[in-house]
Amino acid sequence: MDVKDSNGAILKDGDSVTLIKDLKVKGTSVTLKRGTRVKGIRLTDDPAEVECNVDKVKGLVLRTEFLKKG
Repeated sequence: MDVKDSNGAILKDGDSVTLIKDLKVKGTSVTLKRGTRVKGIRLTDDPAEVECNVDKVKGLVLRTEFLKKG
């Protein structure tokens, strides 16, 4: 199963990604800003989602359509 970011680059476990859009996190007052770098992603069973930890939120699931590799 290939997991791809918004630009079509293939993502793997442990990659670093950057957000391409401001995202509000449900259940918290946190907003992740565009350009935020997320390190050490983990792939899930769903090719459209990855799991990660951000400074303020642990165990966050992000959609790959809002990420770019790098």
